[in-house]
Amino acid sequence: MANPDIYINEVRKTFKKWRLLIIVGVMLLVLLLLKPWVQIGAGERGVVLNFGAVQDKVLDEGIYFRIPVMQEVVLMNVQVQKIQTDASSASSDLQDVTLSVALNYHVIPDKANVVYQTIGKEFKERIIDPAIQEVTKAVSAKYSAEELITKRPAVSTAMKEALTEKLMASNIAVDAVSIVTFSFSKVFMDAIEAKQTAEQHALKAKRDLDRIKIEAEQTIAAATAEAEALRLQKMNISPDLIELRKIEANLKAIEKWNGVMPQVTGSGPVPFIGVNDLQKK
Repeated sequence: MANPDIYINEVRKTFKKWRLLIIVGVMLLVLLLLKPWVQIGAGERGVVLNFGAVQDKVLDEGIYFRIPVMQEVVLMNVQVQKIQTDASSASSDLQDVTLSVALNYHVIPDKANVVYQTIGKEFKERIIDPAIQEVTKAVSAKYSAEELITKRPAVSTAMKEALTEKLMASNIAVDAVSIVTFSFSKVFMDAIEAKQTAEQHALKAKRDLDRIKIEAEQTIAAATAEAEALRLQKMNISPDLIELRKIEANLKAIEKWNGVMPQVTGSGPVPFIGVNDLQKK
């Protein structure tokens, strides 16, 4: 029969091993549940809270250990983000206008803790949207409805400058502002269309007038050139030249004559052009 003491010792050793494994397992489970580390990814910053109080230190990208229960790390996105907001306003000539504004912005990384402490993560709804509404009304009131269309780049620049100044106070940087669309009342759009049609007709009429003027100038120039040529030719005509042209005409007539006198009925002399001229020569 085996010694009872040896059996008891073996049981005790086995129990100690299992107890150690259980303790290690419980500790690992507690660590997993408490999660005493935090990983901060690319484009993020960590805001440290000690029992809910925001600390001055902002954690950069990487892995950090924290004290469970006591410390909490809140992740803040500091990448460039885009939002698009519709805003209604009035132009300087009291035309109702609706603008769709696209804004690119980012939280200033070193001030992520201040943004979280003063605004929280809902800064779009709390700060950015109201700022866009206010700036849109202020900028639109400086331009007429037509200028809002024709001076669109200037309007975008003015809005960007105003939004940059306003949002920087909340530690939010503006990267770009663009006006996606303008919408006006139907009456105003009809008036714009009628004006454009009238301008197109006026432009066509001007082009036609210019074409007529050019054609008239060309006709006058051609007539002037022809008159000048006739004048010069007339100046060069002399009695000798006239006599020479007559002789040339008679010679051509003789070359074509077949030697038969034309049969002419009736009284009167038989016509023979230029015979007297040839006799004189």
